[in-house]
Amino acid sequence: MDRDTFEREMMRVKTMMNIQNRDYWAGYQRGLLRKYHGEKFGTDDEHEKWMSMAGDTDKGRADRGQGYRDGFNQG
Repeated sequence: MDRDTFEREMMRVKTMMNIQNRDYWAGYQRGLLRKYHGEKFGTDDEHEKWMSMAGDTDKGRADRGQGYRDGFNQG
C-alpha cells in the first residue's frame, strides 16, 4: 500500500467513525495500520487473533474483526 492510499483511507476512517459502526471502523483502522506498516505494527499472533475475530459470536468483536480484515485487505 502506498502512502497516498494509506492517508486517504485513514481520513475515511476518521469520517466514518463519527457516523457509522465504531467497532467496524476501529478494526478497519487497525487493519490499515498493519497493512501499511507490516510486521512493525503488532505481532503475527495479534494479526491472527484480529483476523479470526470476524467469526466471533459477540457482535462488537465480530465487527472489529471484519473491519480489520477489510482494512488489511485494502489496496
